[in-house]
Amino acid sequence: MAEQAQYEELIRQFSAFGAVKREMGRLLPSDCPSGSATVLTILARHGDMRMSKLAELLAVDMSVTSRQVAHVVDRGWIERSPDPADKRSRILRLTPAGREQMDELSRRTTRMLAERLSDWSDDEVTELTRLMARLRASFDDCRSTPAGPPTEPALEQSTRTPATPATPAITT
Repeated sequence: MAEQAQYEELIRQFSAFGAVKREMGRLLPSDCPSGSATVLTILARHGDMRMSKLAELLAVDMSVTSRQVAHVVDRGWIERSPDPADKRSRILRLTPAGREQMDELSRRTTRMLAERLSDWSDDEVTELTRLMARLRASFDDCRSTPAGPPTEPALEQSTRTPATPATPAITT
């Protein structure tokens, strides 16, 4: 188990990581705020889904999800169609314009990460990715288990979209 000082330093690093997140957010087109980019990322990664599933993956309230979806629908990046299983529900899916937007976001973030991490080895980038996924899975585990002592972190891929998605580097 890590010492108190190690956790305190980790907290400082989390706080400092805000600057990285802000710089990544500056890459976004003016008509695609981070919430919209995250909606696109989730749909690209997980495919068509109901609004309730999207809210679950975003880990936000349905009202927040609804506003984010409305913004993306208004731009023609996703469409809502009746759910064949329940006509009261809607299925969200990326449009061709939404896929183009995702491709552009991916190009921008990939280029920036390649520039910023150019002095990192492939192994270091792989290790950072593995550790970030493990950290995220540990927090997902905390939400799904009763309060108590921490459990062993899951090493498998989380069902939630990472805070820094594989395509655009956008946070939720």
